[in-house]
Amino acid sequence: MPAALLAALLALLSLLAAAPPAAAHEERPVTLPDGTGSVPEYRSAEPDLLVCKTDRPDFERRISAFPEDLKQRNLALYALCEKTGYRHLQDAVDAVDRAGMNIAILPGLYEEEPSLPKPTGECARLKAPNSALGYQILSYEQQEQCRHNQNLVAILGKTNLQIEGTGASRLDVVIDAKYQKLNAIRADKSNGIYFRNFTAQRTTFNSLYVLAGDGFVIDDVLTRWNDEYGFLTFASDHGLYKNCESYGNGDSGIYPGSASNINDGRGYDAPRYSIEITGCRSHHNMVGYSGTAGDSVWVHDNEFDQNMGGASMDSAFPGHPGLPQNHAKFERNLIHDNNADYYPNVADGTCAKPPIERGYEQGVVCPQISMPPGTGIITAGGNWNLYEDNWVYGHQRAGFFLSAVPAFIRGEEAWSKQADTSHHNRYAGNILGRDKAGASRPNGMDVWWDGQGRGNCWQSGPDGSTPGTLPVCGDRRGAVSGGSARLVGEPVKLVQLLVCADYNVQARKLPAGCDWYGARGLERVETQIALAVAGVLLLVGGVLWWRRLRHSRLGTAASLLGLAGLVLDVAGSTMTLNPTFVPALALLLLGLWWTGAGVALRPDRPWLARLTLLLGALTLLDAFDKAVLMVPWIPLSPAWIRGVVAVLWILWAVVASARPGAAPARPAGPGGDPDGDRAPAPADPPPALSAAATPNAADTTGGTP
Repeated sequence: MPAALLAALLALLSLLAAAPPAAAHEERPVTLPDGTGSVPEYRSAEPDLLVCKTDRPDFERRISAFPEDLKQRNLALYALCEKTGYRHLQDAVDAVDRAGMNIAILPGLYEEEPSLPKPTGECARLKAPNSALGYQILSYEQQEQCRHNQNLVAILGKTNLQIEGTGASRLDVVIDAKYQKLNAIRADKSNGIYFRNFTAQRTTFNSLYVLAGDGFVIDDVLTRWNDEYGFLTFASDHGLYKNCESYGNGDSGIYPGSASNINDGRGYDAPRYSIEITGCRSHHNMVGYSGTAGDSVWVHDNEFDQNMGGASMDSAFPGHPGLPQNHAKFERNLIHDNNADYYPNVADGTCAKPPIERGYEQGVVCPQISMPPGTGIITAGGNWNLYEDNWVYGHQRAGFFLSAVPAFIRGEEAWSKQADTSHHNRYAGNILGRDKAGASRPNGMDVWWDGQGRGNCWQSGPDGSTPGTLPVCGDRRGAVSGGSARLVGEPVKLVQLLVCADYNVQARKLPAGCDWYGARGLERVETQIALAVAGVLLLVGGVLWWRRLRHSRLGTAASLLGLAGLVLDVAGSTMTLNPTFVPALALLLLGLWWTGAGVALRPDRPWLARLTLLLGALTLLDAFDKAVLMVPWIPLSPAWIRGVVAVLWILWAVVASARPGAAPARPAGPGGDPDGDRAPAPADPPPALSAAATPNAADTTGGTP
């Protein structure tokens, strides 16, 4: 579509020129760990330091239903804590004076009252850049100087520290920031830290934050009700999440951003992964799992459900070491029913209220970035990712969603990098559209792909996809049948992605025209493009038919096919899932229109006819590419080439229709009329009659009567 091409190019240029950097997690510049650490092991030794509250009746009530052995252990620890323990976790952390110490937190609610007040003195006047979300991006030295400007509990520079709740479940110990701090617990440059058996909640950013750590474990911890993340680990290595849970978060429950990029430059062969996530459940968030530069992360045997999206990896935000994202491995995960839609909370002003008034505890979520609701796994600019043996079902939009992200989005301007995503993503052996019991739970479609990238492949037989036929994975990793190598995605999909990305929760800006935010029918940008294209082609094609083709049966029939194609194209664009066969059928009809019109134009306008036939051939090829088989090894899809030719054709057709010239094209009859439309010319008279019947024959021949 010519309008789609122009809209895509204009959108790209405007984005390059005017778009501000995307905002997500912003942190001080950090370097990835050197990888010499290791995953810490749980220590069952008695604690070195104890934390408890002084309300003994409340404590006894909390442990009353514990198993007897656990109850007696907690009573003994409480008696000791009354004498030598601490009342706040931060005080115990401050008392850590050597590596390898254990802190035990007894059942209770820990609001860390000394840490809650707003900063005063020098801490209120720190000079540091502000993030797009308004908080200061403090250096490590500033974090040391003013530990509680942003953190309820600050763990800075500790080594092999273990912090464990002593309750029967993770809900027995609750660390509550009361929406007054960015982070409930921040572990910064603290290698070998181990968190176990407690809950952290209610922050203006995230509950549990591990930054620049080589070695950490998050074991049986719950996080909930945060503006951004439940668990955030950043620029870290040798990490393990296990048996965790997170819900009620405006971004993701689990976020291993900028995991150590240890497999950069490798193929599918990954000797080890920097972070392992297993046995966790993340639900009722914007997205269950996300990872900008989530590199070398092994995600297995988890459940991501009841979010807007199940999981996502991306290369869409600047300032993250390890971009573009690469080498995530997802296997045996249960990813289902991620159909929540929390954007109405932004539209109605709920998310503009102070966090404590928004109703997070009653199920409100304030989505922080743009994403397509109703999707299983989203990869927005990632390479060498493996998605194998997962259950992916019950999604209203798509099971898998793959799109590229140009490098300028992450702040890299070199032209050589602009098409460096998404490549070599393998989707194989997944169970799509059925739950673990075998019941049918179809996705709206199994695969949505913008078409960019090389080496991507999917298992055979997805139940609905766009494009209609996908490159198929072979038995071994790296084997692809029907591969493609597109530098740019499909133009209409590109426009859709650019429009949908223009979202801002702080400004309550929901992009008009994007069905992610509720646009339907004529509101959708795809439909608006289709209508614009149809209007231009209907006008130009109608005038061309009237001036040049109306006396040709072939030209008229072809024009009617074109009209049907335009109607079908507009109708198909209104469908949320836009089944492939509808636009492909529209393209088929349009291709037949231009082919028939080109043949009919040959006697009258031979050069326009050639251009029209070329446009018809490209349109038929585009229909074949979308519905039958992606044409392999070409850098641009036929849609882009067709768009350029269509623009030229429109201009030429307008000129040809406007210029006076021969009568409207008519198929030649005998002596040049293959269609037989034209009345036969009178036969030449016999020579004798001809001469006699011509009064001036003698004059014209120079003879005498």
